[in-house]
Amino acid sequence: MDLKAKAAAFPAKAGIYLFKNGRGEIIYIGKARSLAARVRTYFQPTDDLKVRNILAETADIDYLLTGSEREAAFIENNFIQQYQPKFNLRLKDDKSFPYLKVTVKDEVPGVYFSRKAARDGSRYFGPFSPAREARKTIRLLAKNFRLRTCEAGVFRGRRRPCLEYDLKLCSGPCVGLVSQAEYADSVRNAVLFLEGRSEELAGRLDETMRRAAREERFEEAAHWRDVLRTLEHLRVKPGMISVKLEDQDIVGYAQAGPVRAFHAFLMRRGKVREAHEAGWEEADSAPAASLRRFLESFYSARAAPGRILVPFPPEGSEDLSRALAGRAGKKIELATPVRGRGRALLDLAGRNAEILLRKSLDVEASLGDLKNLLGLSVLPVRIEGFDVSNTSGAETVASLVVFRDGLPDTDEYRKFKIKTVAGPNDVASLAEAVRRRYLRRVEEKAALPDLILVDGGKPQLGAARKVLAELGLAEIPLASLAKREEIIFSSAHPDGLRLDRTAAALRLLQYIRDEAHRFAIAFHRRRRAKRAFN
Repeated sequence: MDLKAKAAAFPAKAGIYLFKNGRGEIIYIGKARSLAARVRTYFQPTDDLKVRNILAETADIDYLLTGSEREAAFIENNFIQQYQPKFNLRLKDDKSFPYLKVTVKDEVPGVYFSRKAARDGSRYFGPFSPAREARKTIRLLAKNFRLRTCEAGVFRGRRRPCLEYDLKLCSGPCVGLVSQAEYADSVRNAVLFLEGRSEELAGRLDETMRRAAREERFEEAAHWRDVLRTLEHLRVKPGMISVKLEDQDIVGYAQAGPVRAFHAFLMRRGKVREAHEAGWEEADSAPAASLRRFLESFYSARAAPGRILVPFPPEGSEDLSRALAGRAGKKIELATPVRGRGRALLDLAGRNAEILLRKSLDVEASLGDLKNLLGLSVLPVRIEGFDVSNTSGAETVASLVVFRDGLPDTDEYRKFKIKTVAGPNDVASLAEAVRRRYLRRVEEKAALPDLILVDGGKPQLGAARKVLAELGLAEIPLASLAKREEIIFSSAHPDGLRLDRTAAALRLLQYIRDEAHRFAIAFHRRRRAKRAFN
């Protein structure tokens, strides 16, 4: 695939892109709100000498997904400092995005602009992009919470309040014009503001802004509007930057049939500065065993950090942790967070692993093969997959996964608690899930899939086909994939189609089937655990 065609396949999502020369060295790094739109511009006619020189040396292009455009800016900065690409003239020094520092350890805390976060007992917030946001926030804190911004030497030497007090930008703690308790309360409110976790604070500010607007005090209303915007901006924290300065790795995993893909982000002193990926084929290996193999291989060449985030426990987790600790000379924690920032980091690493898997599967070719094999009239850009899970008929659930252009669209995943089926009847349970899904899609006039895949054989295929016919949707192509034998059943192949195990089309179907199975199992286990707890 030539570079222009490769760029056309980039997703319309936020991330960073990397131009590499023939030796695999990164020669240019950029950020984008939409990778597809931004990278495409490099291959349009231009007189820009820099772009021409970059393309003249480029042998390959690649990308990493990030959680947001703002996060992409921070990762771009970290990667440029780490790899020093020849065509990135900016950001090569160690100048980083700034933080806001509150010296909570001081008897009378102050708020300051800081280029780095340190373990010095202070509270750090940020980073901020652009840098003026940090300075603007300091002004907002001074005006609204009256915290001091003067240096310690100036503060200790005051005998009367300075101009900041006269401008109502400080409460005058240097000369005792505010009690220690009142000032401490202001510091606590300011920290709540910076953490962006106080709904009560936001509500009060919003009411103050609206009251000022009603009374036509528009300058004051604009001021409170800016305070609210800054509060909202601070709520969207970049997940791949941490003010705790921790060292940890984040490992993502994706699988389609025998193909395994891994993506690891390396966070050092609170910043993700490197990313590594690997993939291989294993015919009969459980995901936990594959993850262990990756971790053993990955950390044979480098020391493990104190904490490694993994999507699920690897095989022999405790033994592996002890082995890694022995090599690194420190305790190693293998953690699988289920919520919060850690979970968001794992999800992001997982999405990047899915991209590697997609490259390995050659999804464009896979979709074309599926179209031809199943006799479809259009390329199956949108594929929806179903699976059912239960334990001896108890807590039966079904899952729906949606794939667009060969990649999971997790925002459209759905779960079903089976309501009308008693006992272990996977066929009837599947029929209920299919009916509920497409009855609602028809009522909402929502987009319908180009292909539906169900886990199972002829019985499951027949049940789903009957439901679709009753809903007037018999024209939607339908296929099933039986486990173990990996036989594809469809209208074009009523007696089953057995493909070579390495066929790209089969691997894509396995990817969708396995993802639906994983999603159903996870939901079922949560339901079972909840019932056991109750």
